[in-house]
Amino acid sequence: MSMTSMLRCALRVDNKYAAAHIIQKRRLSGAEAINALRPFYFAVHPDFFGQHPKEREVNENSLKRLNGYLENLSKPGARSVKPTKLTFYVRDTKAKADMEQELLPSGFRSVSFTLQTKDVLSTVLDVLQSCSLSVEHMQGLKASGQHSPSGGARVPNGATPFYRPIKWDKSYYTFTGFRDPEEELQHAKKVEPSFSLWLRKNEAEASRKQKASQPRRDELQRLKTELCEKLGLTDIRWQRSWGMAHRCCQLQSLSRLALQSPEALHQLRGHTILYSDQSGMNASGYVMLGTMDVHHHWTKLFERLPTYRSLFQQTEWLKERISLLLGGVQVIHVERLGPVLPLEEHYSTLNHFHKRLLPQRMALHPRSLQGLTMTLESGRSSIGLHEMGHFMIPAICDPVQLRSFFQTQANEARQRHKRRDRLEAEEEDVVDTCVKDLSLAGLCKEPSVSASQMIPCCRRLLEDRSPLMQGLQLRISHFYSVMQDGDLCIPWDWKG
Repeated sequence: MSMTSMLRCALRVDNKYAAAHIIQKRRLSGAEAINALRPFYFAVHPDFFGQHPKEREVNENSLKRLNGYLENLSKPGARSVKPTKLTFYVRDTKAKADMEQELLPSGFRSVSFTLQTKDVLSTVLDVLQSCSLSVEHMQGLKASGQHSPSGGARVPNGATPFYRPIKWDKSYYTFTGFRDPEEELQHAKKVEPSFSLWLRKNEAEASRKQKASQPRRDELQRLKTELCEKLGLTDIRWQRSWGMAHRCCQLQSLSRLALQSPEALHQLRGHTILYSDQSGMNASGYVMLGTMDVHHHWTKLFERLPTYRSLFQQTEWLKERISLLLGGVQVIHVERLGPVLPLEEHYSTLNHFHKRLLPQRMALHPRSLQGLTMTLESGRSSIGLHEMGHFMIPAICDPVQLRSFFQTQANEARQRHKRRDRLEAEEEDVVDTCVKDLSLAGLCKEPSVSASQMIPCCRRLLEDRSPLMQGLQLRISHFYSVMQDGDLCIPWDWKG
């Protein structure tokens, strides 16, 4: 039986394990993986969740982790990667929902699964099937192209494998009942309202919600100040954009624990608390309190804080040692650029990277890279330079290549550092001007909005000077929305 016939048989029976066993004989390229995941991307892509900020944020973070997982598997000589748990809110991509009983009130399905696959193809299959999406569109993809060295035809050395992305004919959507995702996305972009029209329609609702939430805002500030003074905390922060009522409940829960077991909270003095999806300590040294955990879990965490502090000190020591080996460049972690990084994982990455550097002679002057910064990323396969000036270094990389990259890109990194500092100062000034001149109650942005996006957005708001904005809490984002506490979200590139 030919490989094509075997693939067709496997797909016809729709057996997950049989299909995975047969098609693993062929290595899936990065381009083919993206193409195969098209139905998945159109079902979970954050651009389709503009009116649902919570679901959008969850999908955005999970997509980053999935892309990092796939990138790790694509590395030459990759053996295995750490199991990764993902959660997605999935849109129904058919004209009629097949599983209405699974839909949440928002109209989406919540899907959670853990990736433990060993290759790209198995990962693609696992993602599609976990989200109850069809894998039949992969039949042509798997049958075309080159065969693996285990059998069949091969692509000649130096030749480029034939690749043709799938673009379904419009009749496919008519016949199957599926929505055309490209048409849907284009339509969503075309019907996006102008800022002035949207503001006129939603200003009253935002003002009403903001007025109703003011007592909760005051209570939140009172609780936060009280807890910081009582427990000796440096600060209290939140990982997600939870509402005021939710945040108040979280602080009230901590207050009750402080009354019931005051001795358990002595270890918190001097720390910053971060309410997040999990308990522990993150790479920045913040004590994470999982919002789904009970007091018993928090108490156990507080008992382990001395151990966490010791581990944090070891990570700081490793950063100093790495800096000495790499010409003075400082290892940093930018929490806002990705999901929360647990301290244990951060230490493991630093330790592994340090051990790889020790046997090498980097031949870098001790202070040649002083003032520059780098992030160490376990889910990255190539060296890069971020637009804000820090080096993005894979945990597993060639030291010789790393030295060469540092030497050739150091001047560019310094220029970008200067540009970043200039943009941050300019952003702070224009935000202050907006709040004052437009009489706003507040102005903030989502972490995913850069300074280079925020600055022109604020300048356009100053030019527009709509009186309807007076007294409102404005949040610069990627979509229009009125939040439950009255915050007014607008896209940074809003239309006039």
